[in-house]
Amino acid sequence: MIKEHKKLERLMLFSEVAQALSFTVAADILGISRGHLSTQIRQLEKDMGLTLLIRSTRNVRLTSEGKRVMAGMEKIRLSMLELERSAEHEGTIIEGLLKLTAPMQFTERFLLDICAEFKQLHPGISFSIDCSYTRYDLTRSDYDLAFRATAKPPDNMIAKPLLTYRHCCVATPDYLARFGTPLIPEDIRHHQCLHGQDQENWHFNSQVITVEGWLQINDNNMLKRQALAGLGLIRVPDYLVEKELTEGKLIAVLKDYMHSDKKIYMVHPQLIHHPKRVSAFLSFVKTKFM
Repeated sequence: MIKEHKKLERLMLFSEVAQALSFTVAADILGISRGHLSTQIRQLEKDMGLTLLIRSTRNVRLTSEGKRVMAGMEKIRLSMLELERSAEHEGTIIEGLLKLTAPMQFTERFLLDICAEFKQLHPGISFSIDCSYTRYDLTRSDYDLAFRATAKPPDNMIAKPLLTYRHCCVATPDYLARFGTPLIPEDIRHHQCLHGQDQENWHFNSQVITVEGWLQINDNNMLKRQALAGLGLIRVPDYLVEKELTEGKLIAVLKDYMHSDKKIYMVHPQLIHHPKRVSAFLSFVKTKFM
């Protein structure tokens, strides 16, 4: 049996379409994609065993069953309005647990500071953060939102690009003085290239070079420490070594051969209404990357 909260959400979506008599207009009002809206309405019709809308290339009309469902939704809207008014005070308080999932390096470089600042503004907030590269299905898990480094965010989610970055190859000035500065990607075959496990293939534009080094470890911060000790070359996101590059502790090499820019997205489900704590945090994060 379909979960009641999902059925109610689809009924609310149907109500917006029924009022606007347009999928495009309703999608704009709701802030979701037209394709997602259409899919949800079709699923609602399938679940109820009814045809609620007659679609044509020019307009949308309600069937007799659709009109009856719309009348019922008006009663639900009135009940919800009364409920909102009775809970008006509680609804203005931003508190509770925010569950996030994000890559470890992004969490350490940006997210922890953002969460600490948000906590100062809203003392009733607490956080639970999963630092991994697991691509959780946010429609099935209980995470409020995710931060993902990806070239293609999921189509069924709202995805806001926050940060543009690229990978860079870096080493200390001392290491490069002792072993030479690679000028073309093939040169790194003669260097100690420290990397994550199963990450021995380094990409340079259209080239892929299989590298060798004395250390493989799945933690970029530990790789950075080894590079700072002058023990080899590493290939990491540029935001992870931004400070060290500025201070001259690390030098970027092969910059003209690196892949095009990548993005980190803030991803969350397409909901009609987010909890207050979630919507406030979404807005706060956006201000940090504007």
